[in-house]
Amino acid sequence: MIQRIQSVFLLLLALAMLSLLALPLWHKVDGLTHQELTLTAFGFDAQGLTVPAGIGPVWLIGALAAASAALAFYEIFQFRTRMRQLMLGSINLLLITATLGAEFYFQTKGEQLLNIKLEGQVLLAFYLPTLALLLNLLANRFIRRDEQLVRSADRLR
Repeated sequence: MIQRIQSVFLLLLALAMLSLLALPLWHKVDGLTHQELTLTAFGFDAQGLTVPAGIGPVWLIGALAAASAALAFYEIFQFRTRMRQLMLGSINLLLITATLGAEFYFQTKGEQLLNIKLEGQVLLAFYLPTLALLLNLLANRFIRRDEQLVRSADRLR
């Protein structure tokens, strides 16, 4: 059933990962040279600075986040097969962890591009995968609880 609490957690997870696509993750400003660098889910936005091409595919953050959100939406409608939901939750755990890893990787690359002595600001969207990770773990916990309830009811028959 879609009105279960784990469905709410999965919906919030998908919304958190979709919000990550629209919001900036990290920002750094050099006051002396007036250069700015912002990390988004699909690339670096630079003002007064040219970003070298050798940094890597920053769009990977956006792709992983979009895949995680899509998987969470799909997982909501797999309520009839709880074991499949648990498997999809495990895959989503890997996608969210990969998103976090990509965020940290490209943040450190951004730190090296602009005045190393200054520190960049981590913005709110940077922490959204951590929230999504927590929501995924809660959803998996309640899916397991439902499965145990169904198995205990089968034993009584």
